[in-house]
Formats: sequence, C-alpha cells, structure tokens
Amino acid sequence: MVIIDRDVQFPDVAAVLVARALWRYRSELAPVYLVALLALGGALLHLTHAEWWPWLVGVATVTAWALATFGERVGLALRIERAYAATVAVGAGGWLAAATALGVTFRPLPFVLAGVGFLFAVPWWVHRRRRAKVRVDRQIAAWPEIAQAIGLAGSSAQSAVVDVWGWRARFALARGQTIQDVIGKIPAIESALGTFRGAVRVAPTRDDKANRFELRVLDTDPHADAIPWPGPSVSSITEPIDLGPFEDATGARVLLLRRHGLFGGVAGSGKSGGINVLMGNLSACRDVVVWAIDLKRGMELQPWASCIDRLATTPEQARAMLRDAVTVLEARAEWLTTNGRRVWEPTPELPALVIIVDEYAELADDVPNAAGDTDSIARRGRAVAVTLIAATQRPTQKAMGKGAVRSQMDVRVCFRVRERRDVDLILGQGMLNAGWHAHTLNAPGKFLLSAPEHDTPRRGRAYLLTDATVAQTAERHASARPALDEVSLRALDEARMTSVSEPSSPLPPSGDDTADTVLREALDGAPDEGLPIAHLLMITQMSRPTLYRRLAELVTAGRAVQVTRGRYKAADHVR
Repeated sequence: MVIIDRDVQFPDVAAVLVARALWRYRSELAPVYLVALLALGGALLHLTHAEWWPWLVGVATVTAWALATFGERVGLALRIERAYAATVAVGAGGWLAAATALGVTFRPLPFVLAGVGFLFAVPWWVHRRRRAKVRVDRQIAAWPEIAQAIGLAGSSAQSAVVDVWGWRARFALARGQTIQDVIGKIPAIESALGTFRGAVRVAPTRDDKANRFELRVLDTDPHADAIPWPGPSVSSITEPIDLGPFEDATGARVLLLRRHGLFGGVAGSGKSGGINVLMGNLSACRDVVVWAIDLKRGMELQPWASCIDRLATTPEQARAMLRDAVTVLEARAEWLTTNGRRVWEPTPELPALVIIVDEYAELADDVPNAAGDTDSIARRGRAVAVTLIAATQRPTQKAMGKGAVRSQMDVRVCFRVRERRDVDLILGQGMLNAGWHAHTLNAPGKFLLSAPEHDTPRRGRAYLLTDATVAQTAERHASARPALDEVSLRALDEARMTSVSEPSSPLPPSGDDTADTVLREALDGAPDEGLPIAHLLMITQMSRPTLYRRLAELVTAGRAVQVTRGRYKAADHVR
C-alpha cells in the first residue's frame, strides 16, 4: 500500500537512477562499455558467422592505419593520441577476430580481454584533456540553472572548446540582454562555476553580434611566471612590435609608426619592463632614431644609452630636446611639401624619430614650459614619423599638461592601477564599464592593450629583460644604429646658428663648445682601457653622429686614440 499525502513528484525507480548514472559517467565508463561490447559481439559472431574472422582482422588493420594517418581530422591532435587510438583499434579487432573464430570462453581470451582492457583503460582515465572536456560538458549542461541563478535566464551555450589553459565557450543571449550585462555578472559566474577569482574572461564573438559573447575560463594562470624575452620581433618600425603574449599564447603585437603611445600603471606594476621590451625592439630597427628623456638622472634608460641617439637627464636637456624635436618636425613637413609627398616613409637614410619620456609627470613639473612642444609633437608628428611615447603613473590632466597630448595617444598600455577610476585615466573614458579591469591585474608586467587593432580587453604579460639581456642587446645593436637624416640635421644646425646670432649681449660658450670641452676633459682623465661610447654620449649629450665625427677628428689630429672597439682615451703625449 502506498499512501499519498503530499503533492510531490514520485521518486524515480532504481532502473532510472542507474541509467542516469551510466549516462552521466559515460566517459569514465567508456572502457567498460567497450569490453562489454567486444564480449557480446564476439559471442554473437561466433554463433552466426565464425568464418568472418579474417575480414575482422583486415577491418581492424585498415581502421588502425586510418586513425594513425588521419586521426587529426577527428580530434586526435597529438601524435601520442593517434598512436593510442590505433593500438586500441588493432587490439580490439584482433581479440574480436579470435573470439569469432574460437569462441569467447576459449582460454585465455577472457583473461586477455580483462587484463589488456584494464591496461588500455588507464591512459584513458588519466588523460587530462578528456577529463577537462568531461568537466566542461557538465558545466555547460548545468548552464541553464547557472544562468537562472545569476540573472542571465534565457542565455544558452552554443559550443565549447578545451585548450591548454582552460576552456572557452560561445553563448547566445536572451532578447534584451547585452554583453555589458554579462561583464557585470563576472564575479557571480566565477562563483557558480567554482573557479578562482579572476579566472573568467568575457569578450565579444568574432562576428561581433550584440546577442553573442565568448566566455573564457582559466584553470591555471598562463601568466603566473615571468616570461623571458625571446629577442626582437621586428627589424623595422613599419612592423608591429610584440610586447608579450596574451593568455591564449598569441602575441600582443602593436604598430607604433604614426601612433603616439601611453604606458601607465602604479609604481612596481611593470612599466619599466614594458619600456625595456619597447627599447629592445626599437634598437633592432635600422629605420628609427631614438631620443629619450629620463629625469631620474638616467636611472631607467641609461643601460640603453649606446642605442639612444640623444638622452636627456636634466630639465634643461629635456627642454632643448623637445624644442629640437619640433624643429625636426617642421623641417620634415616642409621637405614633404617641397617634394610633393604626404607622409614620411622611414628608411635607414630617412629614419623615423621616436621620443620616449619616462615618468612624464616629472617632465610636466620640472619643465612646464615644454608642454607646448609636446602638444605640437602629439598633434603634428604623425605624418612626419615623429612619435611620442610617454610613461607615467597617473596621466591626469595636470600631469599630461593642458594640451592634446593624452587625447592623441592611439596606443594605450595599462599595467596594474590602484584605483578603479585610474583605468579611465589611462585607457580612456568609459573603459572601466566596458570591462577593462586593470585594477584586477595581480602581477608585475601584466597589462591591458588598447589600440585600433586591439579593441577588446585581453590580458597580456610583458616579456622580462634582465640587466644582462639589456646589456647584451644594447651592445649587439649599438654599431648598427642609424643617424638622423640630413633634412633634420640641417634644420637643427640652422636653428642653433640662429639662436647664437640673435643675442647682442656677451654670449656664454655654445652647447657645441661646452660639449667639446667635456669630451676632451673626459678623454684626458680616461683610464688605460678607455671610456665606452655610451659613457661619452651621456656626459657630452652629443648626438651619436656628432660624437663619432668629433672622435674621428681627435684621432686624426693625434689627440685621442681608440683603445679597443668602442673605447677611447686621450693620446699619451696629451695626457
């Protein structure tokens, strides 16, 4: 007798529960199902068609060959997976042929089936990608309940793929739902899926449909450890530079020609590492001249001095450099007009000019009258291939000046920030609400890249250049660095002559005379092994071509000698 006293559903019978369990764990029980199928098939074939056993051997052989040769087309991506599938096909076909000819109970066929079946089952059970796929399938199957719980009811999964770091799936949204709704639910999705914090990424699909989104879930952080720099990714400024890998192992490549850039992030977030990656690539380009401003007395950029044509470490030098950059800009614009060209195409003879400013806020504080020059470079530098790259902690209006510098930055690289509002300061207004969560970056070197070709938030990590790598790279490329073009050099010489001839009062020593005096004094006091070019560039503030020309004159006149390649000192009779 069954007494029904509540309006509830009847419990499932045991057979239904067993069937559900067998279906739910079908992947784990697949080897058991295969063994059972072979035993049943062998028994039936032995009773009905015992003479078929040669055909079974042939079919098994052809199947194994096909899996080994074409298995990649059916999802067996790795060679070891294709070898495993081919071995199972041969073993299963061979046993079935034997059982068809001799009978399932013929000794030792039952023991061979059980023993070999267990041996083949172990690799299947421990296979990482299979287990990950099963886990993902179960999470996708549970998505309707998850969506209902987190406020995305009606959304549905369309496809899912397992990769080396986790899995990603494509979802369709219900009517009226948008990707912004999904971005706001990321913490709830992480909780529902049982992942670690920061494991979920949401991005538009490749077709950019408003009612679709791609969900990426990381099982392990691909950026947990620092990634050594593999070397320069470019040989020309016309090629996109690889700053570091994204989480899907693709490179964060960005083109800097005719684009100004902004590197932002708190102290210790990895900005200097990003600048090192940039310098390592620019040093390998023979069609770009690098000028740099480092008002921390060269602490960050001094190791690259041999590859930098001009390095400013004081406010006065920075002011002069930016003023000269505007002179170069205007001279190139006039040259383009005269020759009927619209843009400056970089070549080793007509190189681009990249100006890197480390800690831009220091420049605004120490050299406030340089704001007009940086503004002019930002607005007019694109066509003439004069590029400004600024690195700063907080690019506020005060730090960036009152001009158009920040608004002209097409390339934004945002490292970790402390406050959420700083995301919009670096990446642009509204980027925080659009899913660019730089405040959640949890390791030095991790960044978000915003550029015309990178309009969705993807996390990358800048390559790591050790001090030894920087020194080796700078030494390798120092001798191949190009000189500034004749158009720019002529304009700078004319500007200096004009500035010297204008005052009517007694003039102090010119910059060239002062630099020449510093050079001679440095050579006089040089040790026996001589002074390197990088050191002479830093203390004289000469451009590289000017320094080499002056050293050649001193050597010809017998006042200086070249001790070894790249090292000079005064001649013994002068000392």
